[in-house]
Amino acid sequence: MAQSSSLGSYFFNLPLPLAPYLEAFLLHFTATAMASTQTLKLTMSLSSSSCHHHSSSLSPLFSLKTQTKPFIFSTRIHNLQYPTFSRRFFLLPSVSGIWDALTGNNNAREAVIAVRRGMLLFRQGDVSGSLAEFDKAIELDPRQKAYLWQRGLSLYYLDRFEEGAEQFRLDVAQNPNDTEESIWCFLCEAQLYGVEQARKRFLQVGRDPRPVMPEAYNMFKDGGDPEKFVAAFTNGPENEYFYASLYAGLYYESQKEPDAAKVHIVSACQSPYGQRSDDYMASLAKVHCLCRNWSSV
Repeated sequence: MAQSSSLGSYFFNLPLPLAPYLEAFLLHFTATAMASTQTLKLTMSLSSSSCHHHSSSLSPLFSLKTQTKPFIFSTRIHNLQYPTFSRRFFLLPSVSGIWDALTGNNNAREAVIAVRRGMLLFRQGDVSGSLAEFDKAIELDPRQKAYLWQRGLSLYYLDRFEEGAEQFRLDVAQNPNDTEESIWCFLCEAQLYGVEQARKRFLQVGRDPRPVMPEAYNMFKDGGDPEKFVAAFTNGPENEYFYASLYAGLYYESQKEPDAAKVHIVSACQSPYGQRSDDYMASLAKVHCLCRNWSSV
């Protein structure tokens, strides 16, 4: 711990944009050390305050709150309190890219900035603009592609389903416990091939410790009742109700039932978590309503 403290002091003397990357390394190695000596009940989140900052600035990427997507600007928040974590929690997807940014590789640094800009544009409802930034990030640093789940979401809302499915398959290959990417791959392929064929192609994933996600996964994979699914989480934590409502709506969309989809996705937007959270998926629910010309207020 003394070494971590010393490095931490060094971190505060670093200029941005180097500081956020070192902070990420510090959190990674500190958490790993803690896990070897005690039960780790760590909640982490990435600050998604980019809506309140200039898009070219780089604020620190990590704060202690919740489980996240792998390193780069991952903002799905689930208030996780489990002693074990999925593989993606400790996976730094482009360690060489981070090192390049630390040591002056302008392309790697500019790619990270492009991802941040893309996420901000998506939150603002500019889906086409977000995709352009994500593609720019890949052009600058091709190592980014296998981890850009945000790009897959943008592709879905631009009706570019084949490319979206490819993106999510790449992500699951890197993050094999990721139920959400498996579901989103299904959503893309259901639009391409129909529900039954998409189920035959359904990506198998490992254990997801979040209670709501295995239930959502099984519903999409095997069929199920979205109403019962939502009801099971109605009185649970706010984030679980939000995710149940969101994925119930997405399930109905895959079944070509837009009216039922609207009820649940608007409900997700209007839920306390949907209104207050800076979770990227809370923004996605609003973008979904915008793309479908639904009022979410």
